[in-house]
Amino acid sequence: MSFYDYTVKGRAGEDVSLSDYKGKVLLVVNTATGCGFTPQYEGLQKLYDTYKDKGFEVLDFPCNQFANQAPGTNEEIQSFCTLNYGTTFSRFAKIDVNGKNASDLYKFLKKQKGSVLGSSIKWNFTKFLIDREGNVVKRFAPADTPESIESDIAALL
Repeated sequence: MSFYDYTVKGRAGEDVSLSDYKGKVLLVVNTATGCGFTPQYEGLQKLYDTYKDKGFEVLDFPCNQFANQAPGTNEEIQSFCTLNYGTTFSRFAKIDVNGKNASDLYKFLKKQKGSVLGSSIKWNFTKFLIDREGNVVKRFAPADTPESIESDIAALL
């Protein structure tokens, strides 16, 4: 299977085919609203604003698996991100990224790009960079800020 073969749930519970993003450079991020890395939303939005017209998208997957730092409903998370960080990029329904209930998409991403410490997602704001052909080209740690990975994104655009 390729990245584009997966279907995920949108914020309202609707099916969203990742084939809708064919031909774009994507940054897939598992996020949380109550994390020390939450201010990265600002940098993610800046990247999105800078590159969206060149075919770049941020795909935000809230996850409550790390210290219960994304406890709200999908609507509450959307409101928080919009009001506090002005986010306008794509946000999906809350998911699990590890364990027996991990989303199929995240199983795929982890298989494609494990980390030095293994394939598990270690914390919120782990990022995966996908090229225009749907290849997972790089994985970034939570501490890698959006600003620090901008050159990797620009190189694919």
